[in-house]
Amino acid sequence: MDVTTALSFPLSASSLLASVLLLLAAYVACRSASSRPNLRRASEPPGPRPLPLLGNLLQLNLRAPHRTLLKMSKKYGPVFTFHMGPKKVVVLAGYQTVKEALVQHAEEFGEREPFNTVKEAKLEHGVVWNNGDSWKEMRRFTLSNLKDFGMGKKACEDKIIEESQHLLEVFRNFRGEAFDTQQAVNYAVSNIICSLVFGSRFQYDDPAFRAMVWRTGRGIQIVSGPTLQLYNMYPWLGKWISWAREELRQMGMANRKQATELIRSLKDTLDPRSSRGFVDAFLIRQQQLEDSGDVGHYHDPNLLMTVSNLFAAGTETTSTTLRWALLFMAKYPHIQEKVQQELKRVIGDRQVQAEDRKNLPFTNAVIHETQRVADIVPMSLPHRTSRDVTFRGFFIQKWTTVYPLLTSVHQDESQWEKPASFHPQHFLDRDGKFIKPDAFMPFSAGRRACPGESLTRMELFIFFVTLLQHFRFRPPAGMAEDRLDLTPCVGLTPAPVPHRLRAISRLIA
Repeated sequence: MDVTTALSFPLSASSLLASVLLLLAAYVACRSASSRPNLRRASEPPGPRPLPLLGNLLQLNLRAPHRTLLKMSKKYGPVFTFHMGPKKVVVLAGYQTVKEALVQHAEEFGEREPFNTVKEAKLEHGVVWNNGDSWKEMRRFTLSNLKDFGMGKKACEDKIIEESQHLLEVFRNFRGEAFDTQQAVNYAVSNIICSLVFGSRFQYDDPAFRAMVWRTGRGIQIVSGPTLQLYNMYPWLGKWISWAREELRQMGMANRKQATELIRSLKDTLDPRSSRGFVDAFLIRQQQLEDSGDVGHYHDPNLLMTVSNLFAAGTETTSTTLRWALLFMAKYPHIQEKVQQELKRVIGDRQVQAEDRKNLPFTNAVIHETQRVADIVPMSLPHRTSRDVTFRGFFIQKWTTVYPLLTSVHQDESQWEKPASFHPQHFLDRDGKFIKPDAFMPFSAGRRACPGESLTRMELFIFFVTLLQHFRFRPPAGMAEDRLDLTPCVGLTPAPVPHRLRAISRLIA
């Protein structure tokens, strides 16, 4: 893709011409330089030769950068350098390399590198983009309190079971006609994190709730799109892409305003003796520290951003994975049939429970294979080295941006029998018992591993099994299974392309 196509925003003729000439001049000026010996320090990771200003931009697919980097790893090895425009980054590829960096060198590779758009939006609080003591305290408090409010436990299981009934009702209302599953799945999944954070769920027709879910998804789409990727590489392009930055700013402000109002309402009705959710627990801790004269890290920006982080992460990745699972079932009806036979044999028509997972090896394997193939966060979020480090014989400077390429882990040919195929047998032994290979890493690993892993696993299992108990998923009438498109959309969490499915009741099928 060329740069002007990737920008995809209106420019004046003179501005466009000036931009194109500038980039062409940089390219032409350095062609002779590209034939000279590489003067990179011998101990630094290898990689494609960068051009001045452009870096390796001309080689990068801005709509799917992970594919470019995966291809580069085949040529340059599991640790290599790539220039995102003028910014040098180090890419880690393959299961052994990523695990060694994130687990065995957790301290050195454990910092988070915020994008320019993150800095501009002042999102550097909370548990995603934060660093240092503030991040450590917020992560510790978040994990502790989400567990207290039932994450991964029976109390949370009951919330998911209740929500699955609301989702079933929405699907039933389409009476076997084809529909887009995105909205209903997003609302159901989002309500689980809302119950843990705010202490209550929302009705699917609540306009404020619907708007907050939509803005969250749209914001992630804009941030990870080609336009703002270029802005992150070249901040001086900002005045030409003000529309994207302004849309992102407006949506961020609207979501923060809505979250602030919800927090204020909870604060007005707070009872320190009875905590309803994460926000209450934070406010109680904040009040305790205020009495001692210093709230430390328990200030309002950390609360607001942690709530925003949890809402976004607790909605987008899980709902996207669940939508992929339903699409895969429609695409591969023989696998769907095998899942439903196992469900009928093991649990019949009763409500599924989390403890049933151990007795449903094939169903569990299908869910895990969905996570592997869907590849929800293919590049992870960018890390940063906290100090100079020598890793696998290569010197990497302090504050270097590092991308642990999770897609390379899930497509590692040394770890998976059929990495390019949807093959649930990856998670089954010869006796048909469930196994989880070490190279399964959808939640990343080490210090920055997803804190909501146990919640996500429980949600995916209960929602997926409940839906498959009640419905057979099929393409729209007249469409063959092989016409269902498995091409992912552009995005930080690649979702299926817009599509419709039929949820046909198993009572009448």
